[in-house]
Amino acid sequence: MNITITMDASRVSSIAQLKKLTNALEPVELYTASIEERYRWIESVARKFRYSSRSLHKGAKQEIISSCVKMTGLSRTQVKRLLAGYRKTGVIVRKTMKRHKFPRIYTTDDVALLLRADNAVLRRSGPAMSHTFKRMYEKYSNNAYANLARISVSHLYNLRETRQYQSHALTVSGTKSVSVPIGRRQKPKTEGKPGFIRVDTVHQGDLGKVKGVYFINLVDEITQWEVVACVPNISELFLEPVLEACLALFPFRILGFHSDNGGEYINRVVARLLSKLMVDQTKSRARRTNDNALVEGKNCAVIRKHFGHGHIPKRYASPIDRYLKDWLVIYLNFHRPCAFPTEYVGPKGKICKKYETQMTPLEL
Repeated sequence: MNITITMDASRVSSIAQLKKLTNALEPVELYTASIEERYRWIESVARKFRYSSRSLHKGAKQEIISSCVKMTGLSRTQVKRLLAGYRKTGVIVRKTMKRHKFPRIYTTDDVALLLRADNAVLRRSGPAMSHTFKRMYEKYSNNAYANLARISVSHLYNLRETRQYQSHALTVSGTKSVSVPIGRRQKPKTEGKPGFIRVDTVHQGDLGKVKGVYFINLVDEITQWEVVACVPNISELFLEPVLEACLALFPFRILGFHSDNGGEYINRVVARLLSKLMVDQTKSRARRTNDNALVEGKNCAVIRKHFGHGHIPKRYASPIDRYLKDWLVIYLNFHRPCAFPTEYVGPKGKICKKYETQMTPLEL
């Protein structure tokens, strides 16, 4: 059942009756659909009880305000503002907000022209399309591109976001970066503890289109304990058992495994192996060339020094790996001294390092 309530204050003749009406409507919330009707109710009550008169006492004014709040559903602050305006002008008028609007430069015809051009060339980049429009207008005198010839690259992308464009565009989404959720992009925080391994791959040259062997180089950041292995390929089939065997050669618990963003280490097989060993996997950050500098230096000082840069065929991977495990790894960790840094604060407050201490990884 629909109930229609007409807001009419003609039969209310005194403040006492207005108070009774307000009390009677206390448990009921009355709201009208039209804001104009609410304003007319407030104006009629204010006029009937002479709200603008100075002789009206404060209690009567408060009763008028309470009644208008209850009948219209407006806030008390807004009702008081409307009544204050009535006292000045004698009427209550709904204010309309006039907002400044910038003139529209690029019309729907320009968006349609951009749409046809993008569909024809499969949506080039913004700078390329802006240059194309400029050439079409200035070099080929096509007046249809007069507006688009002056468009900025950023606003061209704004036009591509409009509903008119996206509803007819053949290519809407741009190039999406590849995100591999394996490993965290950060430099390992060792806190002076051994067990944070840096790993890298060294390719031993090509002979025409024939690949050579690959060296897997693992170095601990604190002790510089180093393990080197040799594999014919860096596929998952070869890397999983080799990495597991190399990690077992370190004389302490492995806590972290840091590599570059190469696919030989950032894959599910290596991630599963490290997860089984409870090892934290991290990878180098973009434009941070020093994140893996330690193992990069060992690639040159150890692997390139002992095996050179020439091509080594894959059939020698197995005997080279046996030589590494039986001789070179022992030599590197037990007999080859490494330089360890001593940190000090420079004159400008910068932390500097001096490499004056020479020890083998075993001695540290």
